[in-house]
Amino acid sequence: MNGRLTDRVALVTGAAHNIGRAIAERLAAEGATVALADVDPAVEEAAAAIVHGGGEAFAYRLDVSSAAEVEDCFDRLESRFGAPDILVNNAAVVRGGVRHFLESDEAWWDAVLDVNLKGQFLCARRAATAMAAHGRGVIVNISSGGATRAHRGMAAYDASKGGSEALTRALALDLAPYGIRVAAIVPGLIRQEGQPAESAALAAATVPLERIGEPADIAAAVAFIVSDDAAYVSGTTLVVDGGLLAQQRSPQVETFPISSFPPPPSKQVR
Repeated sequence: MNGRLTDRVALVTGAAHNIGRAIAERLAAEGATVALADVDPAVEEAAAAIVHGGGEAFAYRLDVSSAAEVEDCFDRLESRFGAPDILVNNAAVVRGGVRHFLESDEAWWDAVLDVNLKGQFLCARRAATAMAAHGRGVIVNISSGGATRAHRGMAAYDASKGGSEALTRALALDLAPYGIRVAAIVPGLIRQEGQPAESAALAAATVPLERIGEPADIAAAVAFIVSDDAAYVSGTTLVVDGGLLAQQRSPQVETFPISSFPPPPSKQVR
């Protein structure tokens, strides 16, 4: 990597697995010192793997829905490395949030919103306070296509992600005078750990680019947003989904199927 994040300190929540871990690994590879935070004890192994690869990383056990735990995490981070330059709000409840609305209850709603939206608020509030004192910083909220399109059985999750994107815009305006940029990333269909090949193939068949996304695809987008290459980017949402949200119909029910497309033009010989 080109070291464009050298001397930066980053905190990535939900960093034990998949997208969060890939983001932490990419930021470390670009030179940042990375704090990985997660409720899952596997976050220790994820941080150790970065260190083994020559990066600088350390792990925190953190429930982002707890204000006390968020404060303690940032206290320890700042006492060791100073104010964070980068916050990636990735922690989220996904599978646990699947339930038909007619079977919903207040506890279910609160459990999803507390992690997915309140957690982003708590972490952003503490990070922004430290960043504002130094006149710089970047906050990235990981959103979802559910913020603008609906999943079946995921009313609470979609509401939380819609709130995340609204929060992103509001924070971008409030924090811009303090040198802090805020943006959101929307992952598409991303490969999950242990996902069966048949499931991945089914997902890929729905994506215009005809492949399932990899956690590294999201990590690359985050690395761009938090770097100086994106110094004039704030208040926006970057969709990284292979064109999924751009299509009106999935390829399986499209009125003009891909099978009707013309073949690629033959290469011209010069």
